[in-house]
Amino acid sequence: MCGIIGFTGSREAAPILVDGLKRLEYRGYDSAGLITGTGSSLHLRRRAGRLVELEKLLATQPAAGTYGISHTRWATHGGATDANAHPHLSADSTIAVVHNGVIENYLQLKKQLQADGVQFRSETDTEVLAHLIAHYYQGDLLLAVRKTVELVKGTYGLAVVCKHEPGVLVGARLGSPLVIGLGDDGNYLASDASALAGYADKVVYLNDRQICQLDAESWVIRNQDMDTVDATAHDIQHYLGDYDAGKGDYPHFMLKEIYEQPEALANAMRGRLDDADATAHFGGLNLTAQQLRATDRVIMTACGTSYHAGLVGEYLFEELARMPVEVEYASEFRYRNPPIDRSTVILAITQSGETADTLAAMREAKRMGHTSLAICNAVGSSIAREACGGVYLHAGPEIGVASTKAFTSQCAVLTMLALYFGRTRHLSAPQGQKVIDELRALPDVIRQTLRCHDRVKDIARKYADMRNCLYLGRQYLYPAALEGALKLKEISYVHAEGYAAAEMKHGPIALVDADTPSVFLVPRGQVFDKVMSNMQEIKARGGPVIAVCSPNDAEVAHIADDLIPVPDVPEYLQPIVCSIPLQLLAYEIALLKGCDVDKPRNLAKSVTVE
Repeated sequence: MCGIIGFTGSREAAPILVDGLKRLEYRGYDSAGLITGTGSSLHLRRRAGRLVELEKLLATQPAAGTYGISHTRWATHGGATDANAHPHLSADSTIAVVHNGVIENYLQLKKQLQADGVQFRSETDTEVLAHLIAHYYQGDLLLAVRKTVELVKGTYGLAVVCKHEPGVLVGARLGSPLVIGLGDDGNYLASDASALAGYADKVVYLNDRQICQLDAESWVIRNQDMDTVDATAHDIQHYLGDYDAGKGDYPHFMLKEIYEQPEALANAMRGRLDDADATAHFGGLNLTAQQLRATDRVIMTACGTSYHAGLVGEYLFEELARMPVEVEYASEFRYRNPPIDRSTVILAITQSGETADTLAAMREAKRMGHTSLAICNAVGSSIAREACGGVYLHAGPEIGVASTKAFTSQCAVLTMLALYFGRTRHLSAPQGQKVIDELRALPDVIRQTLRCHDRVKDIARKYADMRNCLYLGRQYLYPAALEGALKLKEISYVHAEGYAAAEMKHGPIALVDADTPSVFLVPRGQVFDKVMSNMQEIKARGGPVIAVCSPNDAEVAHIADDLIPVPDVPEYLQPIVCSIPLQLLAYEIALLKGCDVDKPRNLAKSVTVE
């Protein structure tokens, strides 16, 4: 969601801050700002809208100084205006704050400050922090920030500067990521290590309820009691890998990431398929074989696209491992009190590793003493560091807000996990080897599937003016239908709903008319005939049908208006294969509608607030 970059060192800060914010644009935002310092003078620049608006302002009103903090804001309290953009200043303009997260008790704090005569300039919860820090400031910025956060309920990732302490940055974290970056020309503070690529050599991650102070040459982390915390600086490449945020020859990150899926899937499987034992193995689960065999139940918790991957995982675990699985929205699971026995493992699924609800759900499970594992794409993220063990996707950076390669990689990793659990139970060696062989063939199958792009373009032009769309599938393809509908909603702003195809009769069929196409996922499988009956019901009511189907399927061609053939694969791999044309369809319709594909309105890549 929101992005934070801070710098203090021997170079001009503003260009570094702006470049860092550009690297975080994919997270989603609606305003941007920065403040720099020269001596005891602070220079505030901020603008609503895209980062280019801030750059225009800086071109006419440069912000000098070798230290500063900056921010991209995703509006929560107050609209996207210049006044609500970060940084926020104290009443006497001595303190400046940028903030990720939500201050839940800000109204109570605001009323107390107003009673003391403080005049507010914005509608934000963040401005409360600037005034409180100024109230407590008596020559020690670090101490003033600590006293302030003691009063706060909610979540925060903070970066603070004070004009009376030139060159000093103070940061604090609770529920929102924050990392220190160490470089040759100075030190950095950021909400995401990816913003520091090319600048910092080492990174140090803060944990919750820690506070830090850094200047051009030194840094320190303290706990709530102000005791110094021993922290290790790690090579930034360990966390970023082969970070490449460029689009290359592609017009959008989303399209690039769609076409990266064969390689992403190969990376997810590399080194994890074991022919000798006909199973998969993972280096980071941190559980013994005995502990894994004692697991009788899995609860998967996730949000958005990752939740849909979890639904695919439910089918996989039931079929390959014969294990009961529940899939829970993390936002709901964190507030429930479900009975969970000791033999249950909690599996958090996330792309960013910073999703606030998923992190909170995992922490609650850990608090109750349950083993918590994670499937995550971001090395060094909060969920990756706090889980008892887990599996990295190795899908590479995903910049487009609408997740594509992370979803298919999550499905592949869940397939390998189901295979692993299955081989500790009932699954025979020949059955396990068959799964391995089919997984190994998957990257080439996806390359073949991507050849449907031209066909998808034609279909997109035909239906570009639609205002509603249904996505229908059964069994493994029900979650894929949900994911296809989500992709269309996210980037083209077309209302779309995904359903289990048989449930269409229980309400959604009332929506069917000549202007509402239905996308059927109907490759050959066990319930093929049932889905064909559902398709007939749509056609009988005049609804257009787009069918994602097996090659040369005359039976489907006889009914459907438009066909998107995909290669035949086993049913448990169909969600991965069928997702490709659905991603491309959403992309092409969004282009035709003139939408901002990589930065859809109102959305953020990493949702770090509840």
